[in-house]
Formats: sequence, C-alpha cells, structure tokens
Amino acid sequence: MAEPAGVSRPTTAAHTPPRSPLADSTSLAWADSVLRTLPVRDKVAQLVWPWILGDYVAEGSAEWTRIERLVREQHVGGFIMSVGSPIDVAVKINALQRSSTLPLLFSADLETGAGFRFRGGAFLPNAIELGGATNFPAQMALGAAGDTTLAYEVGRITAEESRALGIQVAFAPVLDVNNNPANPVIGARSFSEDPALAARLGVAMVRGLQDHGMLATGKHFPGHGDTEVNSHLALATVAASRARLDTMELVPFQASIDAGIGAIMTFHGFLPALDSSGVPATLSPHVMTTLLREQLGFDGLLISDAMDMAGVVDRFGAPEAAKRAIAAGNDVLLMPRDVKGTIDAVVAGLAERRYDEARIDHSVRRVLALKHHFGLQRDRLVDVERVRGVVGTDANGAVADLIAERAIVLARDSASLVPLLRNKRRPKVLSVTYARRSDLSAGTTFNSELRGRVGELRTAFVSADDAAPDFSLLLADARRSDIVLVGSHVNITSETATAGAPRAFVDFVAALRAAGAEVIVVSFGSPYLLLQVPTVGSYVIAWGGSAASQRAAARALLGTQPITARLPISLPPFLPVGGGQQRAVQR
Repeated sequence: MAEPAGVSRPTTAAHTPPRSPLADSTSLAWADSVLRTLPVRDKVAQLVWPWILGDYVAEGSAEWTRIERLVREQHVGGFIMSVGSPIDVAVKINALQRSSTLPLLFSADLETGAGFRFRGGAFLPNAIELGGATNFPAQMALGAAGDTTLAYEVGRITAEESRALGIQVAFAPVLDVNNNPANPVIGARSFSEDPALAARLGVAMVRGLQDHGMLATGKHFPGHGDTEVNSHLALATVAASRARLDTMELVPFQASIDAGIGAIMTFHGFLPALDSSGVPATLSPHVMTTLLREQLGFDGLLISDAMDMAGVVDRFGAPEAAKRAIAAGNDVLLMPRDVKGTIDAVVAGLAERRYDEARIDHSVRRVLALKHHFGLQRDRLVDVERVRGVVGTDANGAVADLIAERAIVLARDSASLVPLLRNKRRPKVLSVTYARRSDLSAGTTFNSELRGRVGELRTAFVSADDAAPDFSLLLADARRSDIVLVGSHVNITSETATAGAPRAFVDFVAALRAAGAEVIVVSFGSPYLLLQVPTVGSYVIAWGGSAASQRAAARALLGTQPITARLPISLPPFLPVGGGQQRAVQR
C-alpha cells in the first residue's frame, strides 16, 4: 500500500523543540493575574481533574446536574474525558466550558489516537458500528514497523482530531519500556522493550502531537514496564537498580524531556532504588522532584496517574494520598473518587504545614499558563459543525491502514502455511474468533476479508468469558478443514491480574494440534500469547483488534500484502528482538 496523500514528514534530529507554554511570558503573565484573584480553595481546585464520560446527557438530568456542580460549586480546573461519540463529546465540552468562570482544560487517554476513546460504539441488537474518531493499532505496532514518520503521523492526526473536539491534553505516548513479558497492564501499549527504539518513536509522537497544537503526556514515570503486578489493583514494584533504570526505563523519558514534552504522568509503583521508604513513585519527592525535576530537567506539567487506583489509596487512603502527591511535586490530581474531599484534603495539608501556599501557586501557575497557551481565555468553545470535516476522515483512516499493514509480524511459520493462497491453492478454512462477548467487532473485518478469497470459509465465535467452553463441534469442523485460523482478542486489561492466556484457550489450541489440524494463531491481543501456546507452528501478531489491524492480518495471511515487520520485543526463549519472517506479495 502506498503512503496516503497528505502524510506529513517529521523534521530531522535537528528539529528545534517547540517552546514550552510554561516558559511563555505572555501566558505566565496572564496566569499570574488570575492567580492573584483566586482564594486558596479555588487555587487547589484548579489542580483537581475529575473523570467524566463523553456520553450524551440531557440538560437538567441528575447526571448533568452532578457534573455541572463540579464546575459551578467545586470550581475544578479541568477534566479527563472518557468514552463517547465525537459530537456528544464536543457538545458536552462546550456546555461545561460555558458553565465555568475560568476556562477548563480537557484531557483524555489517547494512546491509539482519538478513536481510543471517542467512537460511537455499536447499536444493539444489530451490532451496527456507529463510527467515530480514527483508531490506530497499539503503540507496539509502531515498534514493529520501526518508522518514526508513522509515529509522527499518529501524533499529528490525534492532535488535529482531538483539538477539534475540545481536548487539549493527550495522555500519550506510553514511554514505558515493556521488558517483562508477564506485565499485566502495559504490554502492547509500549513501543518496545528496546529503550532506544521506544525513545525514537516516543519523541516522534510527541513532536507530532505538539507541533499540531496538543500537549503530549509521557507515561508512566519513571517506568511501568518491568512489573508483574497491575497497579490498578495493588502496589507494583520495579526492583531494578539505579544503573539499570538509567540505561533502560529512564531513556525514553529523558529523550522526550529533551525534545520538549509538555507533561509527564506518574507511576503508582514502588522503586526501591529511587526511594526505599516503600511509597509509590507518585507520592515520592525523591522521584517526582529530585529525579524528574532536578536531575532530568523536566519543567512541564506533572500529572498523577488516576488517584482512585489501589497503588496509591490502599495504604494511605485517598485524603492522605492527595496530600502526599502534592508534597511530592505533582501539579494535577487526576480522577479522585471524591472531588470535594480531595480539594478539602489538600487545603487541610496547608494548615498542617505539609507544604506552603507558594507550592500550590507554582502548580496553579502551570495549569493557568496552559489555558492561556491554548487561547482558552479568548475562545473556549469548539465549532461542532467542523467536527465531521476533521475527525475520522478517510485520509486519516488510510494512515491507520498503512500502520497496520507495515506492523504485521509473522513470528513463526514452521510448516510454511503463510500465505494461504499460493500455487492456485484455495484452502478450506475454519476461522475461530476467541474474544469476550462484549467485543462485538472481534473477527468481523478479518472474516469479511477472507470470505470469497479462500475455497470455503466457516466461522465460529468462542467466548473468553466462558470458563469451560465445549470445543467438540469445533474440533470436528477442524478435521474437515485444511487450515484453522484462531484469532485471539484476549488482551491485557486493567481487569486482569496476570498477562497469561485463559486455560480454556490454551487447551483448545493444544486439542487442535493433537487432532492433527494445521493451525495458525493470530494474536489481536497480547503479543506474548505464544508463550502460552508454544507448540503452535504458525503465529502472527496484529497488535490490536481494530478494523485496520483485522484487515491487515487477513490480507497478510492471504498474501495480498507483504509481511515486512520485525518483533520489537523478545518472546523468550523462542525469538529475540528483531525476530520474524518476511513474505512477499503473491502474484
């Protein structure tokens, strides 16, 4: 596939970082003028950003009243916006901006583009896709493609689409180096286990975001890659030495800081090499101030990871965690469960002399300066009529398709089953989709691409929510098929405790092998799935279950597009970084 028209080329290594909005004298002067007018409690409120959905909410409803009170009564400084359709998000943001005396900053998790959060979902019972913003493959797909131009394009498109909706702050890119295959929460969200590759791609994405008017946020400092505990559920530990941290975890963060990244998000994990007191990094002055601010030279906006996560609240409780986060140097407290209680706790910390008002002022000044930098003091509303011309366009979708195509990795193919179509062969194929019931799009695009191209196609869906599915009929179908494609959409999520595949899936693949079936496992979820099914002869990694990734995987298997990518991770003990096989297009 040729590069789509309009692809922007990032500048070379000589690129001059954009001037930090926190160093702009005009923005700082405006921030100071506003700061002088704010009572202490309103200052603190600027540092608290609650979580809200981007869904449609009727004016006057109980939910709208609750959200509006956060603005009118609590005077929060911003929000983290979660899932919703693009138009609903833009309309809600405009309504909240109108309700606020000071302009609000809006942020969102945008790891795979604006489509990571801002899509319309599906209409039931017909499972009609309702469209939305552009959704790219997982960041590790960029690591597989190894192309900084594509990483820059993800940043550019994310910024343009998100700003059109009223979002100014992207919680992306993920700068964690995923060097532990058992990591249950990062995985393919990372670029690579190679810190140099992660740094190059991270810098490219930062530049793409910030060159096009959005603040990039590198996460999760000082590195969430080498842990086997989900920090949403418990306190994770990274036991690496300081020397290892300097040459591994900190490399992408330092590179992005040097490139002018505007924000950093913290890690709710314990790193004894940096602070032996047992507190998570988010709450540690040694990590957030001494290391990040003083040693690495970061002077941007420091944003806590969600303050409702077990990694920070289980030991100290929410009020104490909030005080400790401010004392450690955080500028923004993200997603507290109790907004009023969090503001009250930080104010109480002043009376307790945990920090002084100047410390609060320093963070408020950063938040206010960003509001001026984005011109929100002049015009805080977005043009809803413009959204459809910017968000989710075909041109942006073509970039997602290009990334997906260039990222497909053929990690193993011992029986030379790939491509399916060669020497005029049109095999009978059984395509089994293994996914959660809620994943309505799993397998749909993949099977649609296969249909009509192979000799015969039978499809089946197996629910990953079923602890003991009956595979007997599928095994019978497998015996009547030339090839069995097993597409796994089981992913690493905040709801899982480990990175391992479900036992039922492992047993099914083993049963297929025992029955003599020719099996190709396609991972649309965790790239480390091979470690749970090590006997499978053919293993393909597609880096996500988006339509683009499903389409690319099917075309790669058919041989209608080349397979050129290399592993950006190792699959020990089977494959090193850079492993994988290549395939040319079948003519």
